[in-house]
Amino acid sequence: MAIPTAFSGAKLESLSSSAAASPASIGLFCNPGRVRRLSIQKGLFNSGIRCEVAASDVVDQSQSSGNVTSSSSLSALEQLKSSAADRYTKERSSIVVIGLSIHTTPVEVREKLAIPEAEWPRAIGELCNLNHIEEAAVLSTCNRMEIYVVALSQHRGVKEVTEWMSKTSGVPVTEICKHRFLLYNNDATQHIFEVSAGLDSLVLGEGQILAQVKQVVKVGQGVTGFGRNISGLFKHAITVGKRVRTETNIAAGAVSVSSAAVELALMKLPESCHTTARMLVIGAGKMGKLVIKHLVAKGCTKMVVVNRSEDRVSAIRDEMKDVEIIYKPLNEMLKCAAEADVIFTSTASETPLFMKEHVVDLPPVGASVGSLRLFIDISVPRNVGACVNELEDARVYNVDDLKEVVAANKEDRLRKAMEAQAIISEESKQFEAWRDSLETVPTIKKLRAYAERIRVAELEKCMSKMGDDISKKTKKAVDDLSRGIVNKLLHGPMQHLRCDGSDSRTLSETLENMHALNRMFSLETDISVLEQKIRAKVEQTQK
Repeated sequence: MAIPTAFSGAKLESLSSSAAASPASIGLFCNPGRVRRLSIQKGLFNSGIRCEVAASDVVDQSQSSGNVTSSSSLSALEQLKSSAADRYTKERSSIVVIGLSIHTTPVEVREKLAIPEAEWPRAIGELCNLNHIEEAAVLSTCNRMEIYVVALSQHRGVKEVTEWMSKTSGVPVTEICKHRFLLYNNDATQHIFEVSAGLDSLVLGEGQILAQVKQVVKVGQGVTGFGRNISGLFKHAITVGKRVRTETNIAAGAVSVSSAAVELALMKLPESCHTTARMLVIGAGKMGKLVIKHLVAKGCTKMVVVNRSEDRVSAIRDEMKDVEIIYKPLNEMLKCAAEADVIFTSTASETPLFMKEHVVDLPPVGASVGSLRLFIDISVPRNVGACVNELEDARVYNVDDLKEVVAANKEDRLRKAMEAQAIISEESKQFEAWRDSLETVPTIKKLRAYAERIRVAELEKCMSKMGDDISKKTKKAVDDLSRGIVNKLLHGPMQHLRCDGSDSRTLSETLENMHALNRMFSLETDISVLEQKIRAKVEQTQK
């Protein structure tokens, strides 16, 4: 999927005009569908899902002309420092998830919003060019399209990302808002941990999602915008996914999307033809390979595989020497479909491989397989058009139809999920403690720098009074003495700036200590942090 160029328009001006905005209105960010789903599936684990209420950042869109000049940038910076300090510094930036998943959104909408892996770095760059977005990551799979961001303002950040999603996909904002779910901070952390552990998957405990989360980190490495908070979140999510699978039996008997697809096909076929039905698999990637493996596990000994190149098919054939796997190139796809009873599709094609006009002239299948040609499409975007269902002798099933397979043993699945929740809760607290500890880093650095400036200045005065004939040993002793005094004096304040979960001190107490030190030593960390954020946005507009 191609992603258009980054949002254009006045950035800094729209930010700075917030000082003149009308009084803030209150917006409730809560998708009813998301809450209903979570209350059913997660109600056993959590005390409740929080629907965030935040002040809407109403922006007066001032008219701008030409490029942002240096003087206007500095002027805007000064306005922001004076008018927006409360908004951007007293409350830290928020981690926000804007998501659409198989639980809330039909496949026909998800496929339009899907972003191919090759486009993730570009998407991250465009998202971070938005006014209120500092960091970003994209998790786009056949079952979900989720964007994770660190936002300076929750409401404005969500609005900008939603508009960006609409612009890149062509899906109206109203349609996205109808299906999306929004999660903030602790809830966002909990969500990605559950995703990585396989708790939010259609197939509980399936392992493919963990590999997909790992891929987000791999692709994000070195990409500007895949910053410390987001990369830390995803790396911790990988740890959680591994730990849950190691310490619980959630993966025991778990199936993947591919195995569920095979199960669905067998459910729709008469039992007498399970091992004799003619199987065609289109696409020999990860999903296609898993389909082949599960077909073999169900007793299938012969199948045709259509793929761009023969290399992958040959590798699969080498792994399964007792199975007849026949390779055919893509240009023979329709000919192969004419000779198949069940067709599995799992390619990355952005356009359908089969439409009604392609299938209508195919010869009918035999009564032994139910007189229906089955298309099991596990691709997003879909490989088979829904219009094929209009034909009397064909049926199409997509990833959304797999719910029929995984609905079984629901109680057992929930019990396994409860075992995993204890681990996720513990890991969530550890991540939040790590993130809390980042809040005081600027103050710690400034306090140390402040103390070091005083130490060096006083040391120079002392050395000048002692004359030039003092020995190196004496100089070192005096220098060590000054460092020791400074370190001992700073030890107490530094201890009270710690918020890493190693003691009972709360974030609120730590932040109070931080603000007190800022005032006492005139460190001005808040304004400094704000200045860094806004200067970064100024630089973006000047590029």
